[in-house]
Amino acid sequence: MNTNTTSQQNIELVRSYFDAVAKGDFETVGRIFADDIVWHQPGSGSLSGTHRGKEAVYGLLGRFMERSGGSFRIDSVGPLMAQGDRVATPLHFSAEKPGASMAMSGVDVLRIDDGGRICEVWLFSEDQAAEDAFWG
Repeated sequence: MNTNTTSQQNIELVRSYFDAVAKGDFETVGRIFADDIVWHQPGSGSLSGTHRGKEAVYGLLGRFMERSGGSFRIDSVGPLMAQGDRVATPLHFSAEKPGASMAMSGVDVLRIDDGGRICEVWLFSEDQAAEDAFWG
């Protein structure tokens, strides 16, 4: 398979992931994630660290929703850019809770395995200290 075809397939997979997240379609997210996914949550907050496996990543995503009263969202996803087995995108995300809110830009880098599933995710936040403070 040529590199351009693979890059385009990886971009389409990541686009499907962000579309599913935006719709709250975690059944589709589950099909897109590899069983042994590794999620690198940045910072030094209570949710930071490396989360391994679908169950751990779902738990993390659930805590985002719990701690934000269901308001956590990705407001916009920029152009998706592929290099080999990785896809990167700038994005903007936000959340509110009583007495606090956050809204900032970030970059997500997602690695695609040979089976065409997301197997590793790295997140970068514009203001990591503010994000850590928000999540507690």
